[in-house]
Amino acid sequence: MYGPPLLHRPAPSSGRRRTGVLAAVAGLVVSLLAFVPSTSASAAPSLLSQGKTVTTSSQEGAGTPATAAVDGDNGTRWSSAFSDPQWIKVDLGASASVSQIALKWEAAYAKSYRIEFSTDDSTWSTAYSTTTGPGGNETLNVSGTARYVRLTGTARATQYGYSLWEFQVFGTTGGGGGPQIPGGGDLGPNVLVFDPSTPNIQAKVDEIFHQQESAQFGTGRYALMFKPGTYNNINAQIGFYTSIAGLGLKPDDTTFNGDVTVDAGWFNGNATQNFWRSAENLALNPVNGTDRWAVSQAAPFRRMHVKGGLNLAPNGYGWASGGYIADSKIDGQVGPYSQQQWYTRDSSIGSWGNGVWNMTFSGVEGAPAQSFPEPPYTTLNNTPVSREKPFLYLDGNAYKVFVPAKRTNARGVSWNGTPQGESIPLSQFYVVKPGASAATINAAVQQGLHLLFTPGIYHVNQTINIDRANTVVLGLGLATIIPDNGVTALKVGDVDGVKLAGLLIDAGPQNSQVLLQVGPDGASAGHAANPTSVQDVFVRVGGAGAGKATTGMVINSNDTIIDHTWLWRADHGEGVGWETNRSDYGLQVNGDNVLATGLFVEHFNKYDVRWSGENGKTIFYQNEKAYDAPNQAAIQNGSTKGFAAYKVDDSVNTHEAWGLGSYCNFTADPTIHQDHGFEAPVKPGVKFHDLLVVSLGGQGQYNHVINNTGSPTSGTSTVPSNVVSFP
Repeated sequence: MYGPPLLHRPAPSSGRRRTGVLAAVAGLVVSLLAFVPSTSASAAPSLLSQGKTVTTSSQEGAGTPATAAVDGDNGTRWSSAFSDPQWIKVDLGASASVSQIALKWEAAYAKSYRIEFSTDDSTWSTAYSTTTGPGGNETLNVSGTARYVRLTGTARATQYGYSLWEFQVFGTTGGGGGPQIPGGGDLGPNVLVFDPSTPNIQAKVDEIFHQQESAQFGTGRYALMFKPGTYNNINAQIGFYTSIAGLGLKPDDTTFNGDVTVDAGWFNGNATQNFWRSAENLALNPVNGTDRWAVSQAAPFRRMHVKGGLNLAPNGYGWASGGYIADSKIDGQVGPYSQQQWYTRDSSIGSWGNGVWNMTFSGVEGAPAQSFPEPPYTTLNNTPVSREKPFLYLDGNAYKVFVPAKRTNARGVSWNGTPQGESIPLSQFYVVKPGASAATINAAVQQGLHLLFTPGIYHVNQTINIDRANTVVLGLGLATIIPDNGVTALKVGDVDGVKLAGLLIDAGPQNSQVLLQVGPDGASAGHAANPTSVQDVFVRVGGAGAGKATTGMVINSNDTIIDHTWLWRADHGEGVGWETNRSDYGLQVNGDNVLATGLFVEHFNKYDVRWSGENGKTIFYQNEKAYDAPNQAAIQNGSTKGFAAYKVDDSVNTHEAWGLGSYCNFTADPTIHQDHGFEAPVKPGVKFHDLLVVSLGGQGQYNHVINNTGSPTSGTSTVPSNVVSFP
């Protein structure tokens, strides 16, 4: 990196009459259809449906989602619209021998319904039916093989819809004995959990910092987690591969009378390599009134409440190349000072101090007015679609993961009032620890578990496949996945609502065609109501050692949200060279309606970003072209000098982007010219706002900003060439 010079029916309470109705019929057994189970006597039926993917014909309201019927909690429920017919369907993840169904009805039950089985979600057979359903707790003995189990209600017993506390499917999987991989458990040795009474907190935090302060390509991974409460006189300095977070549901549940600090003393006051760390879900009362978070890429500041100011520059105001803030409230002023660029989303700030090249805001209360390029502020009142990152928290003494709800046209933080979203018990997660194999991880997913990667480095010899809708894959402490034999590290199916968050994917020495793929080739399903999200998921090729990948990330699924990523082909560290860590493409987008908020992509051998899908949107983009191009011929793209940093395919009819910058620093051959930073078809539906290119110290030059539009860069003064609107 280089730096610049200076209403529906409510959910019932425990006292409502419906509880009495349940009690009156508790234990009632209906056995209208009974068969001998097809499994052996030694294979006891297991609960197969808990935590699995569930879909419904309708949902009464936000407080009664489908997932509540398979969450193991008798105090939460699914309820449907007030009409017939309605259905609820659970995907067991794999075919199973089903022997029993347990229905725990709320007072609004089904008088007539049927239980149906399918192995392919297309052809269905009826395993049980009744026209005299009694409600309450029903246990149905059934027999058959199914991956999908559906209850279809055809006649309601009340004027309300259908309402189930629990929909439970019992049986055995292929190997017999039901699920074999336990959910939950401890968080492993690299998650340090503190409460206000923990002795020597400062000493322990300092110990981790001294180990990680300059360990840019080291193997240590840590998460520092603080239980709700107040912590006095804390200065948590955060080094590489270290995450700090509160364990409350809201930031103000965990308060530091002190600071969370990132500075650049280890690099002589230069913050341009302060990568791979994070702060989340804390409230800070900074000792001197202003907290310091002097970072560059891959260092998110999420769900934070700073009761004072926030300084984004290192001590001495050295160079810095960040950065990202989301879902945070800063009561005072944010001072970027020497930061080249920054993106802030769905937050609230007291004020903003200054801008260097590219300061972009969407959905930020208190953001400066639109004024690019003088000062260089790009300001959108709202963010079109957003969903905050899942996070670990404590509900009493029980660990859960909170999955925030999707928001449209968001502005300000998501945690004012009661946070909207879903809480998933840790028991529904496979807690992945270093040494776990890809085969075990995949088995856990097939079993219906979510994934919580504890801090560590994970070598995989087969692809981790996430093909179950609504699966959460959450990493702590920059958990790192390395493909050992040229496989794709992680693939997501063309399914709804997968959440990938908090991971670093590091290329292995054998070339992978793709490191992360969301959706298979040719994915076509629509996911607008429940998109997959990729948040704080970073890709690295080289730096920690030799690595190769043809493409870093491919997005095939429609409607995907990319919320803060840094795709980086290393320019320094181990295993670095034009061919040594070759990676031609950073991000390839094939899906339609994909939104990127906070997109950082650097140093790839050809296109850093190539967008082939329709109706894509990008809010903030930061790029550097590869430093190490050996000569002009090495980057020649037909008759065009250089591959664009961000290319929209000629076939695309609709695309829009705001706040984009590309910088060149051709240190291997400063005579190289790049025809343009951005390339796009000239069509009414393709629009760019607030673009710039910069030659860093004259190490190479741009001839234009986008296509043939925009003035060339020149000289060594590191002055941007700007385009306010294109076309």
